[in-house]
Amino acid sequence: MLLAFLLSSAISFAQKKQPNIIYIMSDDHAAHAIGAYGGRLSSLNPTPNLDKLADEGIRFSNAFCNNSICTPSRASIITGQYPQTNGVLDLDIRLEPEKQYLPKEMKKLGYSTAIIGKWHLHIEPTAFDYYKVLPGQGKYFNPSFHEKGKGEWPKNKVKTEGHSSDVITDVTIEYLENRDKNKPFFLMHHYKAPHDFFEYAPRYEDYLADTEIPEPSSLYYQPNWGSEGTRGANDSLTNYIGTSVSDRHMYRNYNKFFHEDSLKGQQSAHVAYQDYLKRYLRCVKGVDDNLGRLFDYLKKEGLWENTIIVYTADQGMMLGEHDLQDKRWIYEESMRMPFIVHYPKMIKEGKEADLLINNTDFAPTLIEMAGGKAPEYMQGRSFARTLKGKEEKGWRTSTYYRYWMHIIHHYVPAHFGLRTKDYKLVFYYGKHYLPESEYAKHYWAKQYYGIERETPHTWEFYDLKNDPEELHNRYDDPEYQDIIAKLKSELKQQREDLNETDENYPEIQAIVEKYWDTKTLSE
Repeated sequence: MLLAFLLSSAISFAQKKQPNIIYIMSDDHAAHAIGAYGGRLSSLNPTPNLDKLADEGIRFSNAFCNNSICTPSRASIITGQYPQTNGVLDLDIRLEPEKQYLPKEMKKLGYSTAIIGKWHLHIEPTAFDYYKVLPGQGKYFNPSFHEKGKGEWPKNKVKTEGHSSDVITDVTIEYLENRDKNKPFFLMHHYKAPHDFFEYAPRYEDYLADTEIPEPSSLYYQPNWGSEGTRGANDSLTNYIGTSVSDRHMYRNYNKFFHEDSLKGQQSAHVAYQDYLKRYLRCVKGVDDNLGRLFDYLKKEGLWENTIIVYTADQGMMLGEHDLQDKRWIYEESMRMPFIVHYPKMIKEGKEADLLINNTDFAPTLIEMAGGKAPEYMQGRSFARTLKGKEEKGWRTSTYYRYWMHIIHHYVPAHFGLRTKDYKLVFYYGKHYLPESEYAKHYWAKQYYGIERETPHTWEFYDLKNDPEELHNRYDDPEYQDIIAKLKSELKQQREDLNETDENYPEIQAIVEKYWDTKTLSE
């Protein structure tokens, strides 16, 4: 009896020393829409609570996703794996229950686990002790949720009233009130906002109403950006590739959705951009205000000091740069993720890290911060040493990216590439990975996107140190040929090391092999 008591006391003491962890993730919240990250929108002060969190913790300036679309990015975060290893290449594919690795590993470490808000992995989150998640994308207003304990999935739906950002925060606070206080908690708190179409709570109608939102110059003028893969030969595809803010795109542009078709050219770009950004930032403001409410609760309940708080998004967002909307692209605004960590017991205030991390690294890092060790099946690496103020050893110098969903929804051609701290190399192979005979199985086959249409196969290269806005494709420039050759070699090696080759997609592999050694765009 005495031995059992001592063992139980030791376990209880160890658990009390473990930090609680709240992983907060918004949908499509671009880093440059957070004040702490600077940029043209910071003067609008859209995120005072997140800015304070960053000031009191650490902000990562080089955090990236490996596929800028909701379901694959979330799968990489949960599994610590790249898409071909975890099996989730696009929005259609579910993450199998046995691969819900992160909550499983947290349970092994003695944590109670919960997920609240957006899940979007198409199957019941069985690995969590508790869940209350939106069906698919969910609704902005009066959202329904699947809730554990309310019946069998997917019939276990419960209704709520209010704006989703408010409701999700209410549910999280209620969960924390009623949690198992004998265990540390691992909570994934996921907002739907600011996902398109940016349906904000009515109380934000006047926010920024009389403000002129700063505009990117590339909304109007970028003669050296892109390639035939993104613009077509002699700009022949500019009205087809990449949904636009202005009236540029023939089928899908923000001007067409919300404004009169009579607006043309620069006028259409200006009017649509102002509306697009104001709607988006009103959703962002709703998230930030609710985080202030959640942070106040944590402080009031004495949880602030012993809780690791992570803030991120599932990817970035194009906010008019290159006259593009949505995400999916390898370009900076889409590929970059915000990543802020607050933990007063360990992290000194006001730190910034330029370590090159990606979303496969999140799970290994959280596991190590909880007192465990990342399992070998995870491809990402823990950067817990950085959080502890130490240097990482043998860290990556580049991060791999691939977008699979050729043309679907936002007319973005399929592509892959590599980003280092100073450079970016991109190959547009421009073909869907499925054979055309399988298209009919998918919802998107019933809509006209031109998925079966191959787009041009070209390379792009950007010098990010001298051209951070990616306005000048330098792939043709003789000055960069040695660097490009080195990056191609590294890109090929990473595709092999990460199980990201096209061995299973022979038509794509043939395109890659044919165009791999293209020296210049003009060949």
